[in-house]
Amino acid sequence: MSTVVKSIIYTRSGGSDVLELRERPVPEPGPGEVRVRVSLSGVNPTDWKRRSAGGGEPEQVPNQDGSGVVDAVGPGVAGARLGERVWLWEAAWQRADGTAQEYLVLPERQAVPLPDNASLELGAGLGIPAMTAHRALTLGAGGPERLAPGALAGRTVLVAGGAGAVGNAAIQLARWAGATVLSTVSGPEKAALARAAGAHHTVDYRAGDAAAAIRALAPGGVDLVVEVATAGNAPLDVSVLAPNGAVAFYADGSGAEVTLPVRELMTRNLSWHGVLIYTIPLEAKLNAVAAIGRAVAEGALRGGAEAGLPWHRYPLERTADAHDAVQGAVVGKVLIEVRAGK
Repeated sequence: MSTVVKSIIYTRSGGSDVLELRERPVPEPGPGEVRVRVSLSGVNPTDWKRRSAGGGEPEQVPNQDGSGVVDAVGPGVAGARLGERVWLWEAAWQRADGTAQEYLVLPERQAVPLPDNASLELGAGLGIPAMTAHRALTLGAGGPERLAPGALAGRTVLVAGGAGAVGNAAIQLARWAGATVLSTVSGPEKAALARAAGAHHTVDYRAGDAAAAIRALAPGGVDLVVEVATAGNAPLDVSVLAPNGAVAFYADGSGAEVTLPVRELMTRNLSWHGVLIYTIPLEAKLNAVAAIGRAVAEGALRGGAEAGLPWHRYPLERTADAHDAVQGAVVGKVLIEVRAGK
């Protein structure tokens, strides 16, 4: 094993050109930690946004999500974890070390066993998208704290932007939990992706009256909306929600301000919930991790084009291009092939 590790780092905020490939000493795990030989690093919008805004340590390795194999354990960690395939979550949250490097040390609970039936590609794309989807799906009135088969039985869920990474995970998890799943999309190609993920129905919001189409599919209204374009879709969400319905929103790409009809929301007991996975309670994170692991093991949470989320691969030295692809809203999941140990 080499004594150095290839890492992508940045020391200042800015565009993707601030990302540099460097060699650093191989890290050693401390108490309660594992070292992971990283295979793939997943890229999310928060990764390029954090880099652009200057968030992080003086020398920051980007990317929260990834997958790989445990190759060393620190004091207090069972030796049985050696050789375990894992998926990683929140690697770079309030830490200097993200997944865009060959070897990564992090607390053992953030390296989750990856079931034998799951690929490392799937594992690298779970993290933030699937945990965000889980949180959103558990915020409806009387909703479960942890998803499981039947947990959303009898409910109708509308996933806005079902072709995105969070939308894809939300469709799959909601379907697994027993909900009837609708998704709004911007055209036939994205409709096909949402259906591949498991959406029962899709509505092209550019092709006509989306509210009327949703109401025709769900005459009693929608119980929960998983929302990616909060401001732009607020009028639509209000018009299709059932009494006591909720909107769980996780992005502000359509604008930072939302105008809502207060009296109508009060009368119908509608609620809006913001979701940022980094700052939700730890218990909610661990519930999400447990549910995601079960869904993957049961084959209910999949990845790749056949599951509606095509993979786009970049080598480690092209991490900047990978960040640019996500910033440019590429359809699918961007993965960096770290190729640890080669």
